[in-house]
Amino acid sequence: MGDLLTRRSRFEVIPMRGVEEETKFLPAGATVAVTASPRKTFEATIALADLLRARGHRVVPHVAARSVRDREHLRQIVARIAAGGHDEVFVVGGDITTPAGNYHSAYALITDMKEMAHCPRTVGVTAYPDGHPLISNEELMQALKDKQAYASYMITQICFDHKKIGAWLAGVRAQGVSLPVYLGIPGVLQRRKLLDISLRVGVGQSTRFLNHNRGLLTALLWRSNYRPDALVAAAAALAADPGMNVAGLHLYTFNQCQATVLWRQKLIGR
Repeated sequence: MGDLLTRRSRFEVIPMRGVEEETKFLPAGATVAVTASPRKTFEATIALADLLRARGHRVVPHVAARSVRDREHLRQIVARIAAGGHDEVFVVGGDITTPAGNYHSAYALITDMKEMAHCPRTVGVTAYPDGHPLISNEELMQALKDKQAYASYMITQICFDHKKIGAWLAGVRAQGVSLPVYLGIPGVLQRRKLLDISLRVGVGQSTRFLNHNRGLLTALLWRSNYRPDALVAAAAALAADPGMNVAGLHLYTFNQCQATVLWRQKLIGR
């Protein structure tokens, strides 16, 4: 478990007010993913990515396919990522209802991006153990198979049922998806701060987030804080099976970096 939480863990943050201070609590040299903000342009993502890289972190900016206008816009984004010295990117479909251009999916964007000069060497994609409210499981599986030819790894969306995570991972392995997987789990979350972030990212985005993460909503209805100890233990058991090809943990901090890092240090100590 200790190795998962140290050498094999990464953190995710959201580009919004206050994140610069919170990220000062991250471990030195950590790998940090910066999300694509639904209410801001890619510049908000890359500006935070550049700041964190200047602090000595390895940074992974997100690109939301549905927010990219066209191939030229994508070329500019790829060039900007390279100019910042970032050699890894994480591509998501994005939750906006009406795409800004022709990129309706992460797969469509990745296939174009791979043909461009300065394309990041490493590309991550999303996986959904708990399903998606708008996409069937069959479509999700086919999309994962399609993206596998272009991606370097996958990260799972949050799922609070460790049995479901295990069954899903065994299922995708049986269907030929061999990408290394980072198991996505929440960090330590305080209900008040999570609700504040939900309000700031917008009502529509918050509704979609809660639809994705009903387990988190349930957990926070009964307590003011959430700790992911049980999920970490389950992830460690999966990681012990070489056939599952678990690369590590992806900690969704929701910008509660200090609380998550303190929890992580205590768990490592135990």
